[in-house]
Amino acid sequence: MVFSSNPLSLSVPDPTFESWLRDSGYLDVIDNQQTAAAAAPTTGTSTISDPTITIPISSFLFRYLVSFFSHLWTLLSLLTFNPFAKLTTNDFSGETPSWTKGFFADFLSYSFPASASQARLRVQENVKRYARNYASLFILFFACSLYQLPLALVGLISSLALWDSFRFLSDKWGLNRFPVTEMILVRFAQCVTAIILLWLNVQMALCCTLVVSYIVMLLHAAFRKLTPVKQPSQGRRK
Repeated sequence: MVFSSNPLSLSVPDPTFESWLRDSGYLDVIDNQQTAAAAAPTTGTSTISDPTITIPISSFLFRYLVSFFSHLWTLLSLLTFNPFAKLTTNDFSGETPSWTKGFFADFLSYSFPASASQARLRVQENVKRYARNYASLFILFFACSLYQLPLALVGLISSLALWDSFRFLSDKWGLNRFPVTEMILVRFAQCVTAIILLWLNVQMALCCTLVVSYIVMLLHAAFRKLTPVKQPSQGRRK
C-alpha cells in the first residue's frame, strides 16, 4: 500500500532550517547534526572477516593519509578566522560559568570537529560563552610567566610604583595648575616606564602569555561541544 504525501505537511529546506536554528540560538543542535553527519559514513561500513581475502596495504595507507591531512587542515583552519568576531563587552559582565560543570565538564563533552565550519562555529560560540574563564586563565598564565621570569616581575612592580609615586607627587605639588610641566613629566615617566619594561623583559612574559593563552583557548573552544543554552521564556499572549 502506497501512501501519498500530505499536502498540509511542513517542508522546510535545510539551509532555511539551519538559519532559523542559528538565529534562535540552538547552535548545539547544529553542532550535533554536523558531528552525526560526519560519523554516518564510518558507522555503515562493513568489516571483512574472511582471512583469505587480502586488501592492499596502500588503500589503508591512503585512507590514513586522507584522514590525517583532513584533521590537520581542520586544526590549521583555526588560524584563518577571527575567534573574537561575536565577542562583546557584555560577555564579560555576566557570571563566570562553572569551571567543573560548564568549562571543563566531562570527557564526553569533547570531540574532534568534523569540519572547518564546525570548528569555526564552536570556537566563536565558546569564546563568547566562556570569555570570563579564558580571561581568568590569561591572568593565571601571566602570573606563572612572571614567576618564571623574576626580573619581569620586578620590572612590572617598578613601573607600577613609578606611576603611583608620580600621582602622589602630582597631587602634592599641584601639577594640574601647570599643564605644560605636567605633560613634560608624563612623557618623561612614559619613557622611563618603557625602558624599565624592555630592559627587564616584561614584554617577553607578556608575549609568552598571549601565545599560550591563545593556543589553549583555540584548542579548548574547538574541541568543546556546544551545550544547550537556556532560551528566554516568552510570556503568554493575552
